[in-house]
Amino acid sequence: MEGTDSLEKRADTTLGQVGLDQFPPYLMNRIMGRYNAAMQEEMAKLGLTTPQMRSLAVLSVHDGILIRELAVFAVVQQSTLSRGLDALAQNGLVERQPDPDDSRATRIFLTDCGREAFERLWPHMSDAYQAMFAGIGAAEKQAFVGTLQKMLKNIRKHDF
Repeated sequence: MEGTDSLEKRADTTLGQVGLDQFPPYLMNRIMGRYNAAMQEEMAKLGLTTPQMRSLAVLSVHDGILIRELAVFAVVQQSTLSRGLDALAQNGLVERQPDPDDSRATRIFLTDCGREAFERLWPHMSDAYQAMFAGIGAAEKQAFVGTLQKMLKNIRKHDF
């Protein structure tokens, strides 16, 4: 069976044999590390942390989502997110509202100030994004994004 051979081959292969430059999780972490570092100066000007920046970015697209959904979309542990949301709320960038369908749940909304802060950050996010894809054609980029979407679907625990 091909599947069994593949499993046996994997078990006998070490990371050293694969190589870091051929190990996608390592490459993805390096890319995101560089992306976050590129954003650091602009985030600092706005008094934002990386989880807060991610939260504003997600809310700019999915405003009014539940905190647990925001944690998934922003790739932030809920306890870290909760502290970040406290600071964002204190600074007038987001507001919490009870979910009308579940009194135990809370939805998060961008305020006008929060939207303005994100709009100041977006050009820098876009520049960093464009730099990642320098020299990569549209078809290759589309195929890469499609592969990432399939990978996410393979490993995700939520329907979103």
